[in-house]
Amino acid sequence: MKITIFAAGSRGDIQPCLVLGRGLQEAGYQVCLAAPEDFADFVRPHGLDFFPLRGDVQEIMASDTGRKFMETGGSNPLNSIFAVRKMIRPVVMEMAEDAFAACRDAEAMICLGVFSAFGQAIAAALNIPLIHVEPTPLLPTKAFPAASWPIQRNWGRHHNYLSGLAMLGVVWLWYRPFVNEFRRKLGLPPSSFSRFFRVMRTAPMIGAYSPSVIPHQWPASMHVSGYLFLDAQPDWQPSPELQEFLGAGDPPVYIGFGSMAGRHPEKLATLVLEALDRSGQRGILLTGWGGLRTRLVPDSVLVIDSVPHSWLFPRTAAVIHHGGAGTTAEGLRAGVPTIIIPFVLDQPFWGARVKSLGLGPDPIPQKKLTADRLAQAITTAVSDSEMRQRAAAVGETIRGEDGVGAAVEIIRGYFGEP
Repeated sequence: MKITIFAAGSRGDIQPCLVLGRGLQEAGYQVCLAAPEDFADFVRPHGLDFFPLRGDVQEIMASDTGRKFMETGGSNPLNSIFAVRKMIRPVVMEMAEDAFAACRDAEAMICLGVFSAFGQAIAAALNIPLIHVEPTPLLPTKAFPAASWPIQRNWGRHHNYLSGLAMLGVVWLWYRPFVNEFRRKLGLPPSSFSRFFRVMRTAPMIGAYSPSVIPHQWPASMHVSGYLFLDAQPDWQPSPELQEFLGAGDPPVYIGFGSMAGRHPEKLATLVLEALDRSGQRGILLTGWGGLRTRLVPDSVLVIDSVPHSWLFPRTAAVIHHGGAGTTAEGLRAGVPTIIIPFVLDQPFWGARVKSLGLGPDPIPQKKLTADRLAQAITTAVSDSEMRQRAAAVGETIRGEDGVGAAVEIIRGYFGEP
């Protein structure tokens, strides 16, 4: 059986789909990963067929529009509708057309849940079954607020559920004009929010996160597999400079914001260095897509371009990041405290989740970040023994889970044997 996996977004969106694809391929399925063309060098060494989708995600995120969205676009869901449309307008139709081409000879499709509106159209046009996968909860629930809802406090069952409906409505509105144009080209009738929501609620969905982090009873169509981790390649070796730095003192604090450095990455890097100095901690600063750099770096801080999180995080005292689902998962698996500086979308949700589990200090929204607040959070993370014990216990639980194996079995149950 040939399965096409359709994924777009940042590396945190592509990576779990890559891991899932490898697991399915090892189980005997023929798998093609359709993802933006700028991820070709990331995907191909892992042995999966790769179908490049037009549209450079890194270029979009690095644009002034993209950087402005990182700073302001997620604070107001209504504003995000226009911001997202503006960001994706140059590439979204080409990307959808390429995803359709990647699925032409597929017998089944797996789609990131946030792109379900396009996945639904492709699956309907080709008459193939569809399964969603999502690293962050998407379905409305009475248990907690929706992941991208601006109020990450539990104001009761009705508020929580309505926030989930509202955010699915926002996701639908991000894509509605493009989706219906795409459906017209495929010979399909226009869709609506009610149709979109009905498929989201009834089609199988794999929640690629740990039940120890989000313990919840979902509808029958929703299956929580556990995290889909990508471990470092067996032949990967740290640079001599990194090895020397790690061995030269106490475990450092990791700081990295992926593509989320905003419009002033040097200012953010300077603030981070000041916070490390005030807390008396050594640090490793990862530049990431956002170009988080600074000219003056003390000997107590090492600046690097990239390193596998699965290798580095267990060697740190704490991790500081933007709260992307994948980076949060790696920090929790490492068993060290997490400090989240959320920028947009689901990042405040993961910050609130980490805090509620006692695995890190209060999240500090990027807009409210100061050197003093970050220094205090670092001091708490490295010195609070109970927090560190809780983080270690959750890490041990997560390391004992087999998310990939569970996800493959869920998919086998719906799609059948290879």
